Amino acid sequence: MDEREDMLRSLVLHDDGIVASILAEDADTWRLSRLDAKTHALVRLGALIALDAPVVSYQSCVALALAAGATADAVVDALIAVAPIAGEARTAAAAAGLALAIGYDIDAALETYDARGSVDQDH
Repeated sequence: MDEREDMLRSLVLHDDGIVASILAEDADTWRLSRLDAKTHALVRLGALIALDAPVVSYQSCVALALAAGATADAVVDALIAVAPIAGEARTAAAAAGLALAIGYDIDAALETYDARGSVDQDH
């Protein structure tokens, strides 16, 4: 049996050892997925968005993604990718948290945004 098929079977059967190794929150967890560190962090970020996770969760996941070579644009792209699944409310909430995590001062940007939907060029 293929290693990944074996993994799926073990998960379906709630194999305690496999479940514990996958759910562990240590630096080596991403190796089990066989994804590169950047992709792993962006996939996890998508899951956090879909679950409406707290902002602090976004911050740590974004920090890992950036440390692994992701760009701020890739972080926003991850949000865009999961938006149809997460829905409007979770996407909007996540956007604010992600802005904070990538160092974008969304509050300052919104202060210069007028009611017509354009940026006030005087600020």
